[in-house]
Amino acid sequence: MGLITPGLGLIFWSALGFLIVLFILSKYAWKPILSALDDRERSIEEALKSAEIARNEMANLKAENEKIIHEAKIERDEMLHRASETSKQMIEEAKNAASLEGAKMIENAKAAIETEKLAALEEVKVQVGVLSLEIAEKLLKENLTKDAAQQALIEQFVNDLKLN
Repeated sequence: MGLITPGLGLIFWSALGFLIVLFILSKYAWKPILSALDDRERSIEEALKSAEIARNEMANLKAENEKIIHEAKIERDEMLHRASETSKQMIEEAKNAASLEGAKMIENAKAAIETEKLAALEEVKVQVGVLSLEIAEKLLKENLTKDAAQQALIEQFVNDLKLN
C-alpha cells in the first residue's frame, strides 16, 4: 500500500513547494498577468465599441447615400423634363418662325406679282398709246380729201381690229 498512499514528508514538501510557488507567483507574476488580462479585456471592449460605432456610421452613410441617390434621380428626372420642355418649345418656336417666314414670303410674292401686273398694264397702255399714235400718223399721211378713201380706210382699220 505504500505506493498508493503518499508519505507525510512528500505531502509536506509538496505543500511547501506549492506555497512558495504560489507566493512567488502572487508577488511577481499574478499582478502582471491580471493587468495583461485586464488590458486585453479593455482592448477587446474598445474594439467592440469602435466596431459598433463603425457599424452605426456605415448605416448612416448608407442611408445618406440612398438619400443622395434618390435626390440625384429626382434631379435627373427634372433635368430630363426641362430638356423635353425646352426641345418642345424650340420646335414650336421654329414652326412659328417658319410659318411667319412663309407668310412673309407669300406676301412678298404677292407684292412682286402685283408690281409686275402693274408694270405689264403700264406697258400695255404704252403699247396702246404707240399703236394709237401709229394709227393717227397713218391717218394723217393718207389723203383724206375724198369720202370714199376715208370710208375704205375706216373699214380697213375695223377689219384689222377684229382680227386682233
